[in-house]
Amino acid sequence: MMKTPSVNLTGVPETMLWTLHNRASEARRPDGFLRDLDCVRVADAIDYDYVRSFGKPDGSHALRSRVFDDAVRPWMASHPGGAVVELAAGLETQFQRVDDGRVRWYCVDLPEALAVRERFLPPSERCRFIARSALDLGWMDEVDGSRGVFITAQGLLMYFSEADVRRLLTAVFERFPGVELMFDTIPEWFSRLTLKGLSVTKHYQAPPMPWGVSRARLGPLLRGWSPRVTRVAFAPYRYPRGAWLRFLRVGSRVPGLRDALPAMVHVTTAPAG
Repeated sequence: MMKTPSVNLTGVPETMLWTLHNRASEARRPDGFLRDLDCVRVADAIDYDYVRSFGKPDGSHALRSRVFDDAVRPWMASHPGGAVVELAAGLETQFQRVDDGRVRWYCVDLPEALAVRERFLPPSERCRFIARSALDLGWMDEVDGSRGVFITAQGLLMYFSEADVRRLLTAVFERFPGVELMFDTIPEWFSRLTLKGLSVTKHYQAPPMPWGVSRARLGPLLRGWSPRVTRVAFAPYRYPRGAWLRFLRVGSRVPGLRDALPAMVHVTTAPAG
């Protein structure tokens, strides 16, 4: 396949290439747990030295995508024609993996990120692009929530301050009664590490991640932010690939230890009335 010219991304938007690298690596495996031909196609088309920047690929981002797929699919089945809003869509190919022919999908991201996405994954009638930061709450005005709303935020909220996360989530809960929300978190110690400067390789430093939160703190925190929150569940780490993912799977079941680990969170809220 002929590669395109290199993409010009820095800061948080560049992380879309990091996650693409890891997902495509898993999708290429004959025994991979993420089947994703579009991800492989996009990764192969971009002229970028993934290994130089991000090192040897691992299954972490592929696992996250698969777990999010496993949550979105049953919601779509019970909300025909509902709206899925993908905050920080980047080069994620979830729509291509789970599309049931009815869902209305909204990819929300910064203009420079969606400009790259459009080169490989163009919008369509049921997959619209909204070129705004997730913190620019005007994106909500473009979402038709009449048949229910599910919002995903993979690898996003940790890059915001806690005050910004609170403002975003409380606005979502108020604007879309009954909304379901799925996102991932990092623990406080890892947040502090990134603020000091975390080098993934000698050629790439991860952007600062100001918001770290433990599992024990998250449920009470969200319920304190909004009385609409009815359930805060933690998605289990399935599909282990390698020692780190096996450790996450086991460690997430151990009281005390699980508070020091990243988590994937599924929040449900009360409907109107």
